[in-house]
Amino acid sequence: MRIAMAEIESAASKDSDATPSACAARVEREATRRGFDQVSRRAVLGAGAPWIWNLAAEHFPGAVQIVDRFHAKPHLSDAGDLDAVLEVLRTHAATHDDAGKCVDYVERNRERMRYPEFRAAGLCASTGVVEAGCKVAIGIRCKRAGMHWMVVGADAIIALRCCTLSGRFEDSWERRSAARAVAA
Repeated sequence: MRIAMAEIESAASKDSDATPSACAARVEREATRRGFDQVSRRAVLGAGAPWIWNLAAEHFPGAVQIVDRFHAKPHLSDAGDLDAVLEVLRTHAATHDDAGKCVDYVERNRERMRYPEFRAAGLCASTGVVEAGCKVAIGIRCKRAGMHWMVVGADAIIALRCCTLSGRFEDSWERRSAARAVAA
């Protein structure tokens, strides 16, 4: 949990007015490496938190923004007509804090929750594949029986494992060696 919170804090804040956070810089670097800026149709899939959309707007302007269905479901369940759901929730928002929070979440993310339209356009609307990849790449290695990690150690092994599993270990090692040579 500490690692996830550190990444959220890193992603949600800038080092200065002009410098993106370390997490935002990594996301932008990976998107560029994969040719995100070269494709005609781009989409950013996220959990619905405002900091995600701020980063998406800043680093990937013009990309379609989609709230992950898995994250939207607890807010909406399968209630159906969004206008009807919001109308009912608004009547309870003054007396039920959860109803008010749901109204705020849906209103803030409504344009990102056009799932039938996204599906028809062939866009993915769920982070399930990414979540499964994280479980395989990180969870299996870091959550074995008896494992205890400090954040710095977990960050190092996660970075190493991701480089290995993505087939970029050699590139990473060369970059690291070059950086150490310059620093020496």
